[in-house]
Amino acid sequence: MPKLVFIRHGQSEWNLENLFTGWVDVDLSEKGVQEATEAGKKLKEAGIEFDQAYTSVLTRAIKTLHIALEESGQLWIPETKTWRLNERHYGALQGQNKKEAAEKFGEDQVHTWRRSYDVLPPLLKADDEGSAVKERRYANLDPHVVPGGENLKVTLERVMPFWEDHIAPDLLDGKNVIIAAHGNSLRALTKYLEGISDDDIVSLEMATGQPVVYDLDDKLNVVNKEKL
Repeated sequence: MPKLVFIRHGQSEWNLENLFTGWVDVDLSEKGVQEATEAGKKLKEAGIEFDQAYTSVLTRAIKTLHIALEESGQLWIPETKTWRLNERHYGALQGQNKKEAAEKFGEDQVHTWRRSYDVLPPLLKADDEGSAVKERRYANLDPHVVPGGENLKVTLERVMPFWEDHIAPDLLDGKNVIIAAHGNSLRALTKYLEGISDDDIVSLEMATGQPVVYDLDDKLNVVNKEKL
């Protein structure tokens, strides 16, 4: 029975400053490093051995994965990075203070942008400052694929091809897989795995640095879910 483990990255510097982050590449805060370290210790105590690791191309997720694997004595396992596991792109909200945005646009509007399933935030254009189109890490992507902003629905649509082509085949082969990613890319996968409705997914929170362990059957149905 394969195991699948999700870890949302530890607190980032912009989490600490209450800023919309999205695809902006920020580092872990001191607390975030500690959370990733504790996650690794929990994995070691649980005795979970991995065969494959996946993460995004953003520093806070990559470092969380490496710290957790090092703490659990498994830094050597194969690892794949992909933009498809990136955080949801917050469009023109990226870099803005969440409290100030609520004062500017209204709390209800900002709450809708943050938590609704299918409402898009204000979008960035490809030639806007801060557009990911200009970043080297996305240079091999068709510029039309690079988003100017996403909601959770679009994030799920972006994540699923990678799940189907890479992660699911590993699990079907009986491999134990760890994914260190972001609140919304992991919420999207959680929605898919657990069959959560569009309405109910709005209230799901992913705690930073907490491993979530799924035991899956041979058809990748969830047999058991545990938070370490």
